[in-house]
Amino acid sequence: MITIRRAGALDARPMAELLNEIIAKGGTTALTTPVTAEDMKAWMMSYPDRSAWHIAEDDGGELLGFQMIKPESYLPEDAVDIATFARVGRVKMGIGSALFEKTRQAAEQMGYAWINANIRADNFGGLAYYQSRGFEDYATKRGVQLESGQTVDKCLKRFDL
Repeated sequence: MITIRRAGALDARPMAELLNEIIAKGGTTALTTPVTAEDMKAWMMSYPDRSAWHIAEDDGGELLGFQMIKPESYLPEDAVDIATFARVGRVKMGIGSALFEKTRQAAEQMGYAWINANIRADNFGGLAYYQSRGFEDYATKRGVQLESGQTVDKCLKRFDL
């Protein structure tokens, strides 16, 4: 069984560890260098009233994934950006579906009109995930340079609340 709850400061270390596994695998996130628990805490506190962070856990309390929404400077005030991370080897278990229901509710409660997903064009799993949630393509960013120097295209999808 998957349990979804709001993330807190004590979740920062396991969230950073999960994210670092994804970064090390490569190919799905724009992040290319490892993050620390302190990085996670800082991100979580950067927009305390305009962001929401949720984690998915199994019955034993193991972190299965997390999802967050937060404002981004390239988006209008009524939009929020989303990011979803599932433990390597544990995708397609309903983690993303369970997380998105809580995240969507949080976005509505905070007064956002739509959610933006900014996805690497080579992240086929991520593209399929957001498509299956009802996100629709609205733009493409070509030749985005990642901090590693790699260049990728990004697909922008939106979900109207």
